Amino acid sequence: MSAKALAESLAARVWKAVRWREGTKGAMQSRFARLRVRSAHRDARSAAPREPEWLLVEWPRGESEPTEYWLSSVPETVSIEDLVRRALLRWRIERDYQELKDEIGLDHYEGRGWRGFHHHGVLCIAAYAFLVAERARLSPPAPLAFLRAARVPARFRPRGAPGAA
Repeated sequence: MSAKALAESLAARVWKAVRWREGTKGAMQSRFARLRVRSAHRDARSAAPREPEWLLVEWPRGESEPTEYWLSSVPETVSIEDLVRRALLRWRIERDYQELKDEIGLDHYEGRGWRGFHHHGVLCIAAYAFLVAERARLSPPAPLAFLRAARVPARFRPRGAPGAA
C-alpha cells in the first residue's frame, strides 16, 4: 500500500494540529498523523521483515492531499509533538549549513588533500560553534528540551588523555 493511500484512509480523529515553532509570521502549525508501519522496500531479498517505524504524514487544511511524509526509527514512546519537531528540524540544519558556507567559508577550501580539507572543516565548524554560542549568550533562544546531550559511554577516554589507548 502506498503512503498516500494509507494517509487518505485514516479517520479524521487521527489527524492532530501540531505547532512546532515560532516563525517570522507567528506560530508554525499544520495537521499531522502518525502510525507504526513496516516499510516494504526490497523485502523480498531479506530473511526477516523490517522493524516497525513511525510514518509521519503532514496534510495541511485546505490541501487536496498530504504534502509531506517521513519515516522515523525513534522510540515508540515519542509524542507526536516531538516527532514533528524532529522531522522539521531539517530547516535549522540546512540554515546552519548555509551560514557555514556563506559566513564562515566552509566551501572555500581549494587544496588537494583530505587532511587539509579536514582541518579546514574543523576550524570552520569550531568558529561557527563559537559564533552560535555568543549569539545564544547575548540573545538566549527558547529552550529546546527535545534536543538532549548525547550520553557519554562509561569507559570513554578522550584522545590524548592519560591512559588512553
